[in-house]
This record gives sequence, structure tokens and C-alpha cells, in this order.
Amino acid sequence: MTAHTSSDNRPSRTALVTGAGKRLGREIALTLARAGWNVAVHFRQSAAEAGQTARDCDALTGRPGSAATFGADLADEAAVRALLPAVVAHFGAVDAVVNSASLFEHDDATSFGFATMETHLRSNTGAPILLAQALHAHLATRDAEGAVVNLLDQKLWNLNPDFLSYTLSKAALEAATGMLALALAPRVRVVGVAPGLTLTSHLLSDEKFQTLHRQSPLGRSSTPEDVAATVAFALGNRSVTGTTLLVDGGQHLMRFERDFSMM
Repeated sequence: MTAHTSSDNRPSRTALVTGAGKRLGREIALTLARAGWNVAVHFRQSAAEAGQTARDCDALTGRPGSAATFGADLADEAAVRALLPAVVAHFGAVDAVVNSASLFEHDDATSFGFATMETHLRSNTGAPILLAQALHAHLATRDAEGAVVNLLDQKLWNLNPDFLSYTLSKAALEAATGMLALALAPRVRVVGVAPGLTLTSHLLSDEKFQTLHRQSPLGRSSTPEDVAATVAFALGNRSVTGTTLLVDGGQHLMRFERDFSMM
């Protein structure tokens, strides 16, 4: 078990961030490290990238060992149930969980099947619920309070027919956010954060990404820094629970007939 303190000798808070080896999860981990958090960097296959994230978090906190990596397949219930206890064993305590990892594979009404739906529901809905459950049980042993942040998607407020199973899994997680906020209160707050188009992918050219990113009432969608700052706000504001903060430049107010990656 490793104990860490901040520069003023107060115990540092610890957050488990899923999918923190790359992309948005990495930016969230770095933002929390800048704020002095210890960070448990979860990964599934990106061990090398997760290790780099942990080293970068250490550099930001100035505390060697303030971050560590933890591998787990979020579609595997046993692996998910073992994840938070492993983080507790390493850091001594956990104060927050950020469910950033997401499976995002394409299907639609014509290609939909039970197998694809189940895989998305396991990773994107079941795992966050189990981690919230585990955090609540852990905090009860400490008589402490904490928070869970679930990364959602603006497309839940702007539905289109693409990525059907992914969208169903995120819709279920959005519903679970409210249900868990009631069930786990007052010990655990549960907050959703819904980005708009934030990062490009192999499905979008840089030029197309920039064009789509500007399609919002504010003339810009979310950046990784915007989303990570909102996660940090949600973790720090003790009056926010059972709601979702949309961070998308207003894209959810517009009508998109297709997913961004399919436009």
C-alpha cells in the first residue's frame, strides 16, 4: 500500500480513470494530476501508452508514484470487480471514478445483433455501474464521500441511426447516472459529462474534422481540455449529482442526420 501527500502534507485524493492510456482519458488523467490528484491509469491493451500517462502524471504532481497503471478488460465482469480493490491495495484509498473508456464499434438497424449489443452494454454500461458500486462500498468502510463521473455523448440529445449498440449503451448509462445518484447518495455523487465532437479518428480526415468541429452554435465543439476541465469541476463541486453537463459548443441543439464519422 502506498500513501501520498500533497505539498502541504494533506493526503492526496485518488481517482481511477478508465481508458486513461490514450485520447480523452489521458487528458482527464493529466488534468487531475495537475490538480494534485493521484491517478490510477486504467488500460485494456494500451499498456505502453498507459505507462507514459502515469509518468507524465508523476511529472505534473512532482510526486514519484502518484500514478500507477492497472490493466483490465471492462467486458469481463470478474476483471471489473477486481479493478477497484487493486487500486485501493496500491494507493490505500480511492475517492473518485471517472468512467472514460468506451467501446465504439459501428452497427445500425440492419446489422444489429445481440452479440454486438451485449459487448457494448458490458463495457459501456455494466462496468461503470460495477465500479460505482465498488466505490460506494469502499467509501463506506472509510465513512467518506466521493464521486463518479460517467462520460456520455451529445448524440443522446441529438439521435441519429448510426452506432446503434453504442448509442443504446450510452443511453442506458445516462439513465443509470440518475438512478445511481439516488441509490448511492449521500455518500457518492454521480455526474454525466457529454462531449461533442472532440477528437478525430481514422474515420475522419483532419480537414473534415475541422469542418465538423465548427458546426455548432458557438462555432466550435469541445476540446479534450474542455472535457477534462468539466470532469474536474464535477469531481470538485459537492452540489452536483444526478445530472449531465453537455460540453459540445451547443451541437446537441442542432440536427445531424448521421453520426459525425459517417458524414
